[in-house]
Amino acid sequence: MSYILINALPILLAGLIGTAIIAVAWRGCTTTPILLATFALLSWLAAILAGALILAPVTAGVWTVALGSAFIIWIGFVLPTVTIGLVTRGVGWPRALAEAAIWLAVMLAQAVVLRAIGVVGPG
Repeated sequence: MSYILINALPILLAGLIGTAIIAVAWRGCTTTPILLATFALLSWLAAILAGALILAPVTAGVWTVALGSAFIIWIGFVLPTVTIGLVTRGVGWPRALAEAAIWLAVMLAQAVVLRAIGVVGPG
């Protein structure tokens, strides 16, 4: 996990971009404590995505790998988790899918930030 310290700047910037997307998407539903918690958690999400980008075998272009990794993580973990969690709590499918789409936007934006600045592996 030393790659997190090495890549602190791109990870924190990706966390900030994700927080901005959430603040716009959930306008009126955010307070300073919520935004701070969102930033911390989205920075963690960016750290995990950075790790995936570092470990991904580059068999395609770096942008394809970056955006593809974000999409695969989203479709494999985020989409099912968000939609199941919301639908089972009585939120309709359209709203649940809209929320999942917000998370796709967050993850793709984070991948763009991480790739544009560049993440490096340890050692």
